[in-house]
Amino acid sequence: MFAHTLTQELLRVLERPDLRVIAGERQIMLDPTLDLPFRVQPGGAIVLGLPAQGQQEETAFFLRHALELAPLLEIAPHRALCAAFCAARTAALFWYLDTGRSDADAPAAWVPQMAAAQVPSATILQQIWSALAPLQPALSLPDGSGPFGALHDALCALWPILGPTESLMATGGDARLAVDPATGLNHYGCSHRPRPWAITFASSTASSLSERGFAGAETARLSLLAGALHGRGENAARTLDGDIQARIAAHFGLEADEGVVLAPSGTDCELYALALAALAPGGRPVSNILLAPEETGSGVPLAAMGCHFANDTALGHSVTRGAPIAGFPTDTLVVNVPMRDAAGHVRPAADVDAETCRLTHEMRAADRHVLLHRLDLSKTGLLAPGLAALEQACAPVGRSEDCPDVVVDACQARLDPLRVRDYLDRGWMVMVTGSKFFTGPPFCGALLLPAGVRRRLDGPHPVPVGLGGYSYRHAWPQGRAVARLPAGHNIGLILRWCAALAEMTAISRIPRAVIHDRLHGFLSAVTSRIMTDPVLEILPPVRPDRAPMDNAWDTLPTIICFFVRAPGRDAETFHPLALPDARRLYAWLNTDLSGLIPPDDPDAALASVLCHVGQPVPLAHPGRPGVIVGALRISAGARLVVGEPSHEGMDPTERLRREVRNVGRILDKISLILRHWSQLSTAAPVQTYLPHGWQARAILPA
Repeated sequence: MFAHTLTQELLRVLERPDLRVIAGERQIMLDPTLDLPFRVQPGGAIVLGLPAQGQQEETAFFLRHALELAPLLEIAPHRALCAAFCAARTAALFWYLDTGRSDADAPAAWVPQMAAAQVPSATILQQIWSALAPLQPALSLPDGSGPFGALHDALCALWPILGPTESLMATGGDARLAVDPATGLNHYGCSHRPRPWAITFASSTASSLSERGFAGAETARLSLLAGALHGRGENAARTLDGDIQARIAAHFGLEADEGVVLAPSGTDCELYALALAALAPGGRPVSNILLAPEETGSGVPLAAMGCHFANDTALGHSVTRGAPIAGFPTDTLVVNVPMRDAAGHVRPAADVDAETCRLTHEMRAADRHVLLHRLDLSKTGLLAPGLAALEQACAPVGRSEDCPDVVVDACQARLDPLRVRDYLDRGWMVMVTGSKFFTGPPFCGALLLPAGVRRRLDGPHPVPVGLGGYSYRHAWPQGRAVARLPAGHNIGLILRWCAALAEMTAISRIPRAVIHDRLHGFLSAVTSRIMTDPVLEILPPVRPDRAPMDNAWDTLPTIICFFVRAPGRDAETFHPLALPDARRLYAWLNTDLSGLIPPDDPDAALASVLCHVGQPVPLAHPGRPGVIVGALRISAGARLVVGEPSHEGMDPTERLRREVRNVGRILDKISLILRHWSQLSTAAPVQTYLPHGWQARAILPA
C-alpha cells in the first residue's frame, strides 16, 4: 500500500489507525510534479501532490478527502458529480473533528461551506465545483447551472448521512456521545476512532473503538451511502437494521418466534421493557422491582417509572428530565432492592432473595402486574436475585395472567450465550449491550424478547405514543403494537452496533475453554498485583453464582474494583479517595501529565501514558463513615481475549503477559499521581485523544 517515495511526514499520517483502516489496500502514490493536493486515478489509485505535503493536519485532511472520493466514484460512477460533493462534505466535517480549528484555518475555501448544517445553494455549489473538479479522474465541467439545482436537491436528502464514521456514530444517543473538540473524547473519555496507544481496561463503562470495530462501522457507513447514491437509501438502512437484529439473535441463539429490539442504551431497554410489561394481559398497573439501581445506569430509576431520563432523547427531541413520557401509565410504582448495606458491604444473598420475594408477593396481592428484575451483572459484578428466588416469586397463583414479567439486566453482557438462551426459555426478557464486555462503542443496546412477550406486539394495544421520541419502527420486530412508531432509522445506532458486532464475531470464534483460561490467568495476576499494592484496597470480588457448565468463563468475576488511598493519609487506617477525588484520578489517568511531573521522579516516563479504566462507582466505606467514596475498576473484556488486529501473529501467552504488565503501568501511574496530587490539583490537566507530540509507533503500550 505504501509507495517507497512517500515522505516521512506522509508515512506518519498513514500510521494513524483510523486512516490506515480506511485506506485498506488502496494504492497511494506521491507525484512531486502534481500541483494539486491529490487526484483520483481512473483505476481508483490516489496520487498525492505537493500541496498535500503541508502540516500533518492538512496532509491528513487531503488524504481523508481522497480516501472518501475514490470509493464513492467506484460505488456510483454514474453519479460522479454528487459523489464529489458527498466526499467533500465528509472531508470538511473530518477537518473540524480532527483539529478543532476555526474557519480561518481551513485548508480549502470550500471547507466551511461544506461543513455547514444546511446544503449550500446551487450557485455556491457551482463555485465549489471549480475547486473539486480537478481532483476527479475526468475534468469536464457541467454546462450551465441546471445540474447544480438538481444536485442541491439530491444533497438535501443525503446531508444527514454524510460525514466521517466517527461523527455519525456520535449521533442517535444523547449528549454524552458528543465529542469535545478540545479533547477529541466524549463524556466517557473515549473515542469513536481507534486509540491503540492508550492502555484500556474500561469495558465496565465504555471503550474506544478498536481497528476491528472501526472497520465494521466504516463498512456499514459506505453500504448506507451506496444505497442512497443508487436511490435505495431506505432499503439499505432497513436491510442493515434487519441484519443487525439477525446477527444479535444468532449470537444469543434466539429462535424464529422471538425478537430483538435495537436500543440506543441499556436505559432505553429499561423503558422498552416497561412498555411491554404494560401490554401484559389484564391491563393492571405495573410495579417495577429494581435490583441495586445505584449499580446500574444513572437514568434507570426514571426510565423504570416511564419518565424522561435525560433532557434529550436518542432521536434528538428536547424533553424535561423526570417528566412523564406520553402514554406511559402514571400509576407505575418503582421499588428498589439494595444489594449493599450502608457500610458498602454486599448483603447476604438470602436477604436479597427474601426481600425480592416478599415485595413481589405484596404487589401481586395488591392486584398489580410485576416487572421483576434480575441483575446480571452490576457495575461491580454482583448478581441477584437467585434463580430459586425468582421461581418462587413467579410461581402461579390464581389467574395465569397474574404471573410477573421478568427482565434480566445483562447490559454488562458478561455471560455465556447459553445463559441467555436459558433466560429466554424461562420466558424472560434480556437486556444486553454491545458496549460493555464486547468493547463496542457506547450507546448500543438491545432487548431480547421471548416468544410470549414477542406476541404482545401482535395484540390490539399500541406501545405508548411517547416511545416515538425514542425509537423508530424498524428497530422493533414487526407488529401492530409498533405500527405507529415513526418511520426512519437511527444511523448512529446502526454504525455503533456494526462496530460491536465485529467484536462479537471475533470472540465467538474462540472456544469457551480458551476464553476461560485467558480470563482466569489475567484476573488472577491482576488481583494479586492489586492486593500487594499499599496504596490500594481491593473490593472483594464476588464470583457470579451460576449453574455449572463445562469451561464456563462467566463464573469468573471479570470486573476488579479497588479503592485508592487518599494522599497525605497515614498508613494505619485506610482512607479511600472520596468520590470527587476518585473521579479526578480517573480522568488524570487518561491524561498526558508530562510537563507537570518532575523529571527526576523515577516513574516520570509514565506521565504521558494514557490509561483508561472504569469510571468510579459511588460506594460507602467503613474507613470514611458518612462519605461516599469511589471505587475504580479494571475490567476484562472481549478484546482482552481476542486481541487487537495489531496483535495478529503475536503469541497469545506473551500478549496476555503484556496486558498484565500494562495493568502494572496503570497502578504505577496511580502512585505517581498520588505523589504529585497537590501540583496536579492546581494545574487541572484535561484528557486528550492523543498524548502531546504523538508518534504512533513510539507510544503503543509496551
